Amino acid sequence: MAKAELKAKPKTNMEFWTPTEKENTKSQYGCEILLTNVTLKEAMISEAPTDAQVVSYMADGELRYDLTRGSRSSLFDMYYDKFKKDLKNIQFGNGKISAKLWGYQSKNTKGKKKK
Repeated sequence: MAKAELKAKPKTNMEFWTPTEKENTKSQYGCEILLTNVTLKEAMISEAPTDAQVVSYMADGELRYDLTRGSRSSLFDMYYDKFKKDLKNIQFGNGKISAKLWGYQSKNTKGKKKK
């Protein structure tokens, strides 16, 4: 499953991560945000990598969920910097795809040349 195929509808139109923040999380924290502002059911999908984690936090008075990748301490730092004490929980997701193979695209190989 390619990264682009992992999509879910946000609960509201409100987006708490700007596109620039999403891009910078990998270089700044070593984390990757896969899905943002989804329900717990949408975050616990099996089409995610095995190392994906679900982060819950309060925003606009509602409990929100993001599906992310990264070490637990890096995720805590990233979400605490953004949401402070509104960070509620970090738990493992339900991903079934090997983390090594996540985002892997096979080479476009042509058949062997015949002699």
